[in-house]
Amino acid sequence: MSFKTKMIPLAGAIAFAFAGSAAAQEMVVKIGHVGPVSGAIAHLGKDNENGAKMAIEELNAKGVTIGGKKVKFELLAEDDAGDPKQGTTVAQKLVDAKVNGVIGHLNSGTTIPASKIYNDAGIPQISPSATAVPYTNQGFKGAFRVVANDGQLGGTLGRYAVQISKAKKIAVIDDKTAYGEGVAKEFMKGAKGKGAEIVVQEHTTDKSNDFAAILTTIKAKQPDLIFFGGMDAVAGPMLRQMKALGVNAKFMGGDGICTADLVKLAGDGIGEGQVVCAEAGGVLDAQKKINEDWKAAYKKKFGVEVQIYAPYVYDAVMTMVEAMKQANSAEPAKYLPALKKIKFKGVTGDISFDDKGDIKDGTLTLYTYKGGKRDLLTVTK
Repeated sequence: MSFKTKMIPLAGAIAFAFAGSAAAQEMVVKIGHVGPVSGAIAHLGKDNENGAKMAIEELNAKGVTIGGKKVKFELLAEDDAGDPKQGTTVAQKLVDAKVNGVIGHLNSGTTIPASKIYNDAGIPQISPSATAVPYTNQGFKGAFRVVANDGQLGGTLGRYAVQISKAKKIAVIDDKTAYGEGVAKEFMKGAKGKGAEIVVQEHTTDKSNDFAAILTTIKAKQPDLIFFGGMDAVAGPMLRQMKALGVNAKFMGGDGICTADLVKLAGDGIGEGQVVCAEAGGVLDAQKKINEDWKAAYKKKFGVEVQIYAPYVYDAVMTMVEAMKQANSAEPAKYLPALKKIKFKGVTGDISFDDKGDIKDGTLTLYTYKGGKRDLLTVTK
């Protein structure tokens, strides 16, 4: 046997040993994401999930080191279908999978019950879009959100309805979800505080598509404006039926209706400047270029426009990972203190949290719809 043939297996053994050593130094960090990627608002859930995918792919391409170890991030994406029961089921699934953190859920109605499961397991959770006030009022140490809450959103819309839209008589409809009822309640507070009269309050569900009875009752009250607490999948058909029944009123809603798809869902039921809605976040002038560039990259990657909250999901992932880097650990108990104190500049603006886990100095963006697309009105705090 020649010297050369003896060296070949030895070289292979050395290479294998180095590969094994490198693998031993790599750490897998699991990030869970939950949103409704099936059902009536699947377009919103997919938008959120895409934001998470962009963040994870970018982190892995960049190469991140935590506590001296190279990290491979894995996204564990789950579907809650916007249903609270399914939300708790997939929350437990993520806990059982030993995720290092969770981004989600999209809806307040799924976020709130799931948050107890994450809290009991000691896993931090950042919601990119749940706005109901009770979410961060539960006293859970690991519950955060990167958007303004319904107190800010609904109250601002209520004041806008009176001060800018000059509404005096207002009808209110909600979809009986935690989000819909919460934002409607805060809207009424804001509107009544400015002198408006709530002439009628009606309720539907997040699965309804027939509003004839409700709208007939409302039409008799002749309101200047109708506020709807719910999602775009219901608001679209409601606007169509308003037109068919001759209900001539402005239409207002929160972030749930403030989507790119509302125009498609409402069809010719959406009049020029008829609808005003608010995104529970917003980009101030200094951040606009960064945000616009990110949205352009999103469209290039997925072939569609951002619906609404994908950038906030992206920022939520990046904020969580930044806390891990600062703590030199991906263990929830070790990076949670860093997350509480975080100061992070994201594509949606500066992110830091108050004692409850709400974003500090949250902004709101008001939009209307003109020329078949969403049109910016104003960004406010």
